Amino acid sequence: MTSSLALEGIKARQQKTWASGDYGAVAAVIHAMSETLVQAADLSAGSRVLDVATGTGNAAIAAARCLCTVTGVDYVPDLLERGRARAAAEHLPVEFVEGDAEALPFPDGEWDAVLSVVGVMFAPDQEQTAAELTRVCRSGGTIALANWAPDGFIGELFRTIGRRVPPPPGVRAPAEWGSEPRLRELFGDRVRDLRVAGREFVFRFRSAEDFADYFRAHYGPTLKAFEALDEDQGKLLHADLVELVSRYNSATDGTAKIRSAYVEVLATRV
Repeated sequence: MTSSLALEGIKARQQKTWASGDYGAVAAVIHAMSETLVQAADLSAGSRVLDVATGTGNAAIAAARCLCTVTGVDYVPDLLERGRARAAAEHLPVEFVEGDAEALPFPDGEWDAVLSVVGVMFAPDQEQTAAELTRVCRSGGTIALANWAPDGFIGELFRTIGRRVPPPPGVRAPAEWGSEPRLRELFGDRVRDLRVAGREFVFRFRSAEDFADYFRAHYGPTLKAFEALDEDQGKLLHADLVELVSRYNSATDGTAKIRSAYVEVLATRV
């Protein structure tokens, strides 16, 4: 088992990773996932909604469009600033708060619904994160997550990167949050009516090379992986990413349409 001190060190490195590049550029591409999750969560106007690991606010903004009272929480201040600017541009009263998914700065049972879109799955202490999501949700409230599937494109993307830049030892893979048995293990008897449904998001880029370049420039984990490699190894990783996209590409017009499996998770707090 990884010690709490080691997990804190991993979390500090992760925070720098997500602050690097331009995650907002990636979040903009996948915004539709948040809209889909919010509709599946069937939120009611006036509900108190918390978006955990909100990033630039995709799910928070989607919930605010449903006239909910929304707060987004994240541990990267620059991403929160982007979220505030986006909400202000749409005249949506979303509050953005700095905080850690493993130690949410809210009382027990404060929220009617707790959401996260490919966010909390990256917290290093998975058990603690699941405990916090349920702690702050009221009894009878909704927990709704969208998590990349381990056997899908993004799960394979992280394995591809990991073959060149190994992940920290002793930390469980983020894509385990896309496994129904693991989700049942994490939430246990704190929730009921846990439903895990397979979904698919399609990344659309001009080419496989365009995807590799975009994620190298903007997506923190990919950017940091390239920074850790010398020039020759970086070229090999780039080639790996191009080959990966080519395997998942369903386009027939010379562009890239990358089908990426994820799971939609809905549960009711006991």
